[in-house]
Amino acid sequence: MLLHSAVGDSRQWSRQAAALGDRFDVVAPDLPGFGTEPMPAEPFSFVDRVVGLLPASLVGNSFGGAIALRTALASPELVDRLVLVGSGLPDWEWSEEMRDYVAREEEAVRRGDLDAAAEINLEFWLEPEHRDELRPQQRRSLELQTAHAEPEVLWPELPPLESLAVPTLVVVGDRDKEDFQQIARHIAATVPGARLEVVPGAGHLVGVDRPDELNRLLFEFLQH
Repeated sequence: MLLHSAVGDSRQWSRQAAALGDRFDVVAPDLPGFGTEPMPAEPFSFVDRVVGLLPASLVGNSFGGAIALRTALASPELVDRLVLVGSGLPDWEWSEEMRDYVAREEEAVRRGDLDAAAEINLEFWLEPEHRDELRPQQRRSLELQTAHAEPEVLWPELPPLESLAVPTLVVVGDRDKEDFQQIARHIAATVPGARLEVVPGAGHLVGVDRPDELNRLLFEFLQH
Protein backbone atom coordinates (compact mmCIF):
# COMPACT_ATOMS: atom_id res chain seq x y z
CA MET A 1 0.00 0.00 0.00
CA LEU A 2 1.41 3.35 -1.10
CA LEU A 3 0.49 6.41 0.99
CA HIS A 4 1.11 9.72 -0.74
CA SER A 5 2.55 13.00 0.56
CA ALA A 6 0.53 16.17 1.17
CA VAL A 7 2.08 17.73 -1.95
CA GLY A 8 -0.09 15.58 -4.22
CA ASP A 9 -2.38 12.59 -4.18
CA SER A 10 -2.18 8.90 -5.10
CA ARG A 11 -1.12 9.78 -8.66
CA GLN A 12 2.34 10.72 -7.38
CA TRP A 13 2.95 6.96 -7.08
CA SER A 14 2.24 6.24 -10.76
CA ARG A 15 5.86 5.26 -11.49
CA GLN A 16 5.96 2.88 -8.53
CA ALA A 17 2.53 1.36 -9.17
CA ALA A 18 3.50 0.59 -12.76
CA ALA A 19 6.84 -0.95 -11.79
CA LEU A 20 5.61 -2.95 -8.79
CA GLY A 21 2.32 -4.13 -10.29
CA ASP A 22 3.79 -7.19 -12.00
CA ARG A 23 4.98 -8.71 -8.71
CA PHE A 24 2.71 -7.22 -6.04
CA ASP A 25 -0.93 -6.32 -5.53
CA VAL A 26 -0.53 -2.55 -5.35
CA VAL A 27 -3.05 -0.26 -3.64
CA ALA A 28 -2.50 3.51 -3.71
CA PRO A 29 -5.48 5.15 -1.99
CA ASP A 30 -6.27 8.83 -1.88
CA LEU A 31 -6.20 9.97 1.73
CA PRO A 32 -9.15 12.05 3.00
CA GLY A 33 -8.86 15.58 1.63
CA PHE A 34 -6.90 14.54 -1.46
CA GLY A 35 -7.72 13.45 -5.01
CA THR A 36 -11.05 11.64 -5.08
CA GLU A 37 -11.61 11.71 -1.30
CA PRO A 38 -13.46 14.71 0.20
CA MET A 39 -12.42 16.02 3.59
CA PRO A 40 -14.82 14.58 6.20
CA ALA A 41 -17.07 17.02 8.02
CA GLU A 42 -16.90 15.07 11.28
CA PRO A 43 -13.88 14.01 13.40
CA PHE A 44 -11.97 11.19 11.70
CA SER A 45 -8.77 9.15 11.81
CA PHE A 46 -6.29 8.75 8.95
CA VAL A 47 -4.91 5.70 10.75
CA ASP A 48 -8.32 4.05 10.98
CA ARG A 49 -8.82 4.59 7.24
CA VAL A 50 -5.53 2.84 6.50
CA VAL A 51 -6.13 0.02 9.01
CA GLY A 52 -9.36 -0.74 7.17
CA LEU A 53 -7.30 -1.63 4.08
CA LEU A 54 -4.77 -3.86 5.84
CA PRO A 55 -2.99 -6.27 6.07
CA ALA A 56 -0.24 -5.04 3.75
CA SER A 57 3.26 -3.74 3.52
CA LEU A 58 3.12 0.05 3.96
CA VAL A 59 5.12 2.56 1.92
CA GLY A 60 4.60 6.21 2.89
CA ASN A 61 6.09 9.48 1.68
CA SER A 62 6.22 12.57 3.92
CA PHE A 63 2.74 13.00 5.48
CA GLY A 64 1.90 9.52 4.18
CA GLY A 65 5.05 8.28 5.89
CA ALA A 66 3.96 9.74 9.22
CA ILE A 67 0.58 8.02 8.82
CA ALA A 68 2.27 4.73 7.86
CA LEU A 69 4.53 4.98 10.91
CA ARG A 70 1.62 5.68 13.26
CA THR A 71 -0.33 2.79 11.69
CA ALA A 72 2.55 0.34 12.10
CA LEU A 73 2.99 1.37 15.74
CA ALA A 74 -0.74 1.06 16.43
CA SER A 75 -1.36 -2.21 14.53
CA PRO A 76 2.00 -3.95 13.93
CA GLU A 77 0.33 -7.32 13.44
CA LEU A 78 -1.29 -5.96 10.24
CA VAL A 79 1.86 -4.48 8.69
CA ASP A 80 4.29 -6.89 7.02
CA ARG A 81 6.97 -4.34 6.19
CA LEU A 82 7.32 -0.58 6.50
CA VAL A 83 9.04 1.84 4.11
CA LEU A 84 9.30 5.49 5.15
CA VAL A 85 10.29 7.87 2.34
CA GLY A 86 11.15 11.43 3.40
CA SER A 87 8.81 10.70 6.30
CA GLY A 88 7.35 13.14 8.74
CA LEU A 89 7.52 12.39 12.46
CA PRO A 90 4.93 13.35 15.09
CA ASP A 91 6.05 15.99 17.61
CA TRP A 92 9.16 16.91 15.62
CA GLU A 93 10.66 20.31 16.50
CA TRP A 94 10.54 21.95 13.06
CA SER A 95 13.19 24.37 11.85
CA GLU A 96 12.60 28.06 11.16
CA GLU A 97 12.67 27.28 7.43
CA MET A 98 9.78 24.84 7.81
CA ARG A 99 7.78 27.13 10.12
CA ASP A 100 8.17 30.01 7.67
CA TYR A 101 6.98 27.86 4.76
CA VAL A 102 3.88 26.72 6.67
CA ALA A 103 3.09 30.31 7.67
CA ARG A 104 3.30 31.50 4.05
CA GLU A 105 1.05 28.72 2.83
CA GLU A 106 -1.50 29.29 5.60
CA GLU A 107 -1.58 33.03 4.90
CA ALA A 108 -2.34 32.39 1.21
CA VAL A 109 -5.14 30.01 2.18
CA ARG A 110 -6.58 32.56 4.62
CA ARG A 111 -6.68 35.08 1.76
CA GLY A 112 -8.55 32.53 -0.32
CA ASP A 113 -5.73 32.49 -2.88
CA LEU A 114 -5.44 28.76 -3.47
CA ASP A 115 -3.34 29.24 -6.60
CA ALA A 116 -0.73 31.11 -4.58
CA ALA A 117 -0.85 28.46 -1.83
CA ALA A 118 -0.32 25.74 -4.42
CA GLU A 119 2.68 27.55 -5.91
CA ILE A 120 4.24 28.03 -2.47
CA ASN A 121 4.05 24.26 -1.98
CA LEU A 122 5.33 23.38 -5.43
CA GLU A 123 8.28 25.79 -5.24
CA PHE A 124 9.25 24.62 -1.77
CA TRP A 125 9.15 20.88 -2.42
CA LEU A 126 9.72 20.24 -6.13
CA GLU A 127 12.22 20.91 -8.87
CA PRO A 128 10.74 23.01 -11.72
CA GLU A 129 10.50 20.05 -14.12
CA HIS A 130 7.98 18.26 -11.86
CA ARG A 131 5.73 21.16 -10.86
CA ASP A 132 3.34 20.97 -13.81
CA GLU A 133 2.68 17.29 -13.04
CA LEU A 134 1.86 17.89 -9.37
CA ARG A 135 0.09 21.26 -9.70
CA PRO A 136 -3.40 19.83 -10.41
CA GLN A 137 -3.03 17.39 -7.51
CA GLN A 138 -1.95 20.10 -5.09
CA ARG A 139 -4.67 22.51 -6.25
CA ARG A 140 -7.33 19.81 -5.87
CA SER A 141 -6.26 18.98 -2.33
CA LEU A 142 -6.47 22.63 -1.31
CA GLU A 143 -9.97 22.86 -2.72
CA LEU A 144 -11.08 19.79 -0.78
CA GLN A 145 -9.43 20.90 2.45
CA THR A 146 -11.01 24.37 2.38
CA ALA A 147 -14.50 23.27 1.31
CA HIS A 148 -15.79 23.51 4.91
CA ALA A 149 -14.55 23.97 8.46
CA GLU A 150 -11.56 21.76 9.21
CA PRO A 151 -12.61 18.65 11.16
CA GLU A 152 -10.78 17.28 14.17
CA VAL A 153 -8.22 14.62 13.26
CA LEU A 154 -8.03 11.77 15.75
CA TRP A 155 -4.65 10.12 16.32
CA PRO A 156 -3.92 6.95 18.33
CA GLU A 157 -1.55 7.12 21.24
CA LEU A 158 2.00 7.04 19.93
CA PRO A 159 4.15 4.23 21.39
CA PRO A 160 7.93 4.78 21.44
CA LEU A 161 9.80 4.17 18.21
CA GLU A 162 11.95 1.65 20.06
CA SER A 163 8.89 -0.60 20.35
CA LEU A 164 8.38 -0.95 16.60
CA ALA A 165 8.95 -4.58 15.61
CA VAL A 166 8.06 -4.29 11.91
CA PRO A 167 10.97 -4.63 9.42
CA THR A 168 11.64 -1.01 8.40
CA LEU A 169 13.42 0.70 5.52
CA VAL A 170 14.02 4.45 5.78
CA VAL A 171 14.66 6.32 2.52
CA VAL A 172 15.54 9.99 2.09
CA GLY A 173 16.86 12.10 -0.77
CA ASP A 174 20.18 13.81 -0.28
CA ARG A 175 18.54 17.03 -1.57
CA ASP A 176 15.54 16.85 0.80
CA LYS A 177 15.04 19.52 3.44
CA GLU A 178 17.39 19.21 6.40
CA ASP A 179 14.50 18.50 8.78
CA PHE A 180 13.59 15.37 6.84
CA GLN A 181 17.17 14.20 6.57
CA GLN A 182 17.45 14.52 10.35
CA ILE A 183 14.14 12.69 10.84
CA ALA A 184 15.33 9.86 8.59
CA ARG A 185 18.54 9.47 10.56
CA HIS A 186 16.66 9.59 13.86
CA ILE A 187 14.12 6.93 12.85
CA ALA A 188 16.82 4.67 11.41
CA ALA A 189 18.88 4.98 14.59
CA THR A 190 15.90 4.40 16.92
CA VAL A 191 13.76 1.69 15.31
CA PRO A 192 15.34 -1.72 15.99
CA GLY A 193 16.94 -3.16 12.86
CA ALA A 194 15.90 -0.27 10.61
CA ARG A 195 17.99 0.40 7.51
CA LEU A 196 18.71 3.86 6.07
CA GLU A 197 19.15 4.53 2.34
CA VAL A 198 20.09 8.00 1.07
CA VAL A 199 19.20 8.52 -2.60
CA PRO A 200 21.59 10.83 -4.50
CA GLY A 201 19.96 13.60 -6.51
CA ALA A 202 16.51 13.15 -4.95
CA GLY A 203 14.49 15.73 -3.09
CA HIS A 204 11.39 15.23 -0.96
CA LEU A 205 9.44 13.09 -3.45
CA VAL A 206 12.03 10.41 -4.14
CA GLY A 207 9.58 8.39 -6.25
CA VAL A 208 9.16 11.35 -8.61
CA ASP A 209 12.75 12.59 -8.65
CA ARG A 210 14.52 9.21 -8.80
CA PRO A 211 11.83 6.60 -9.57
CA ASP A 212 14.16 3.87 -10.81
CA GLU A 213 16.28 4.02 -7.67
CA LEU A 214 13.25 3.96 -5.36
CA ASN A 215 11.71 1.10 -7.34
CA ARG A 216 14.93 -0.88 -6.97
CA LEU A 217 14.98 -0.32 -3.21
CA LEU A 218 11.31 -1.30 -2.90
CA PHE A 219 11.74 -4.50 -4.92
CA GLU A 220 14.77 -5.49 -2.88
CA PHE A 221 13.12 -4.81 0.48
CA LEU A 222 9.56 -5.96 -0.10
CA GLN A 223 10.18 -9.29 -1.81
CA HIS A 224 12.23 -10.82 1.03
